[in-house]
Amino acid sequence: MKRFSFRRTSLMAACALATLAGAAHAGTITVYTSLEEDEIKDYVESAKKDMPDLTINVLRLSTGDLGPRILAESKNPQNDVIWGWALTNVMDPRIEGLLEPYTVKGSEKLDAASRAPDHKWFATTGYMAAFCVNTEALKAKKLPVPETWQDLTNPIYKGEVVMPNPVSSGTGYLQIAALLQSKGDEKGWAFLKSLDGNIAQYTKSGSRPCKAARTGEYAIGVSLAFAAMQSIEEGYPVEMVIPKDGAGYELEASGLMKASKNKADAKRFLDWTLSGNATTRYTKYKEIVTIPGVPQSQAAKAAGLPADLSKVLYPVDFTKSAKERDTILATWQKTIGR
Repeated sequence: MKRFSFRRTSLMAACALATLAGAAHAGTITVYTSLEEDEIKDYVESAKKDMPDLTINVLRLSTGDLGPRILAESKNPQNDVIWGWALTNVMDPRIEGLLEPYTVKGSEKLDAASRAPDHKWFATTGYMAAFCVNTEALKAKKLPVPETWQDLTNPIYKGEVVMPNPVSSGTGYLQIAALLQSKGDEKGWAFLKSLDGNIAQYTKSGSRPCKAARTGEYAIGVSLAFAAMQSIEEGYPVEMVIPKDGAGYELEASGLMKASKNKADAKRFLDWTLSGNATTRYTKYKEIVTIPGVPQSQAAKAAGLPADLSKVLYPVDFTKSAKERDTILATWQKTIGR
């Protein structure tokens, strides 16, 4: 009996030690993001396969709503990581002050524009402005396909154009910020007021205008390129138009929270976002991938997205865009917002 009892006790002790060892490596992190829900699901499922011991809790808010949440919690942050949030927002000094420098594994591959000099943030993906044009709706109304932002101010498109609200939508903000930078404040605001005359409504989401256009609710959705690519791939009568007078764009940045109590696991997750398993998924959801060597998706090719985006992107000054964001949005609300 004693012999059996000893073996049983030893076995139980061994199991307990194994459980404790597993628990010692397990961890939980909280991630705040503005990435779309379908891509979050895909990325997290892949991350779990590579890091099965890590529990990843994700809070997803729109670009415009995430900032107030983080700032409201600034004295007692509840997240460990900011993941895939508009760089313009991340560069807000109040946000950057909450981040801790961390050199992510593989970040040396990124160009200088895609990582902070002080290593507080890095960007692996981004999105750009594009028009989603319902070709059947335009044909029925005998309207030409618009090729430029200027074209959209033509009275023939009055009530046919939907655009995202820049206050709630990162896509909406990148569009007006790039227009103001390219035209200058005076001419830029005059242009936006002229454009407003043709806008049927401003939506909260950046992808919503494209969804409204592809179903024929409106003829033209001022949206983002990926929404157009996705609509074309799904068989909707949509043509993607990259405006010839400049397409604004935004990068999606990630960083480590200074107040994180789970920094080792948070760093593992951030490292993972530059891993092979992560980068192979990015073109499934993104028109802009900053990691060298990632091939263009078939959906991008089919929609006519140029392989060299530098030919169509307006060279946005993100520092200027971040610095002037509050002023621009306040002016937009006062003069245009509805």
